[in-house]
Amino acid sequence: MTEHRLADIAEAIGATLEGTPSVVAVRMAALDDAGPGCLCYADSANLAEQVATLDVAGVIVATDFPMLPDHNLLRADDPKTAFIRALELFAPASALDGVHPTAVVADTAVLGAGVGIGPLAVVEPGAHIGDHSQVHAGAYVGRDAVVGTECDIGVNCVLLDGTRIGDRCTLHPGVVLGSDGYGYQWSGDHHHKIPQLGIVVIGDDVEIGANTCIDRATLGETRIGAGSKLDNLVHIAHNNRIGRHVLLTGQVAIAGSSTLGDGVVAGGQAGIADHVTIGDGVQIGAQAGVIGDVVPGSKIWGTPARAMARVLREQAAAAKLPDLLKTVRTQQRMLEELVTRIDELEARR
Repeated sequence: MTEHRLADIAEAIGATLEGTPSVVAVRMAALDDAGPGCLCYADSANLAEQVATLDVAGVIVATDFPMLPDHNLLRADDPKTAFIRALELFAPASALDGVHPTAVVADTAVLGAGVGIGPLAVVEPGAHIGDHSQVHAGAYVGRDAVVGTECDIGVNCVLLDGTRIGDRCTLHPGVVLGSDGYGYQWSGDHHHKIPQLGIVVIGDDVEIGANTCIDRATLGETRIGAGSKLDNLVHIAHNNRIGRHVLLTGQVAIAGSSTLGDGVVAGGQAGIADHVTIGDGVQIGAQAGVIGDVVPGSKIWGTPARAMARVLREQAAAAKLPDLLKTVRTQQRMLEELVTRIDELEARR
């Protein structure tokens, strides 16, 4: 169990402690699940009454949070950032101690200083794992693969031959890098597989969520830029080029040979067609279907994806259709009655 004095926490997170420095916090907790020894976070002054009822070690708050004389408050100019730093203090360490006896590490593999290899992990010939990186249980690092320094390769991850990963990358359980891209040529009576001879290259400070798959290129590289963050169950097809600091949320899928610029954000289940270029800073709404190039800075949504403002106008108009249909039917009925009446009057002449 990790323990920290409030005085030490305040210094680490850049907060001013209003209370007793020697009090010890043993875990982080939400306000609704807090008890003795807990450190909490109140993101609004409206929570002051709730905080006042708690028996906790301390609460991270903003500088304008109301005074609570009987509580330990850690006041910060940016309380959300202070909260994140506190979470980091209490995060469990995942350090592995050397190479586990059940791991299989090839003689020609190179392990840097402080590398940890977990149970049943496999490191193939020619692989290189940088200083202080961790390869957890059941993970596979293929031939000539390169893992940078201070990386965390999660349980059952697969890095196939030639995959290259930069420094400080995190791969969550089940990630597969370097499987074959989906390429076939119709040969008259069958689909003939196109060999996939390229690799996957991951930049520095990239985080990849559980069960995400990134395919190797047919030739050359499938590349993920530095600082990008991929959620669980994302699929990146062969020959894609993903820029720096891109955010792809759950179940986003990108077909082959597409390019995403820096800072692109894609909502859950968005799909991007092959050979598409998405400019820097584009925001793609959830479940959008992108079938053409998108200029930098655009906000798009819908299927096919188009300007988000246009989609919202279309949806607002669509919401009025039931009432409009009623009006049309009423007018149609009135018109039919009017035509009948006119016919009757004409017949009396």
